[in-house]
Amino acid sequence: MGRTRTIEWEDPAATAATAASMAGLDFLRAMIAGTYPPPPIAETLGFTLDEVEHGYAVFSLVPGEEHYNPIGSVHGGVYATLLDSAAGCAVHTTLAHGVGYTSLDLNTKFLRPVTMDSGRIRAVGKVLSAGRRTALAEAQLLDERGKLLAHATSSCLIFPLPGA
Repeated sequence: MGRTRTIEWEDPAATAATAASMAGLDFLRAMIAGTYPPPPIAETLGFTLDEVEHGYAVFSLVPGEEHYNPIGSVHGGVYATLLDSAAGCAVHTTLAHGVGYTSLDLNTKFLRPVTMDSGRIRAVGKVLSAGRRTALAEAQLLDERGKLLAHATSSCLIFPLPGA
């Protein structure tokens, strides 16, 4: 029998315009508080932003069948999305209003399989170093017991947003 899943999301352009007018940490805290909606990718995959501090961000996901690859485990792209989000948002927490970032690269190591039996998984991102033009961050994907499932490093380009 086929399975279905319906998702809804808010206009990402409106949220992005608001994000540009706020410091990164303030914006992400407001998102956690529900003042601003999560981005469409979070709604699509079903993950949440749970914690932020300066240079730090945590996302979580409860794996489901909709995340599976053809061999019955969570697809590596889901791992990579969570790790990229945690590393990138850790960088975002360090930025002033009118400043943006984008990932330049993501070096990911997959260490253990994730299935629905894994329970809630968490991607924990931390900034390792930040300059005026680039930042380096890392993220770890952990199961409920704290076992390392995957690891990533990411370089991010920092730039002024148009009109800022």
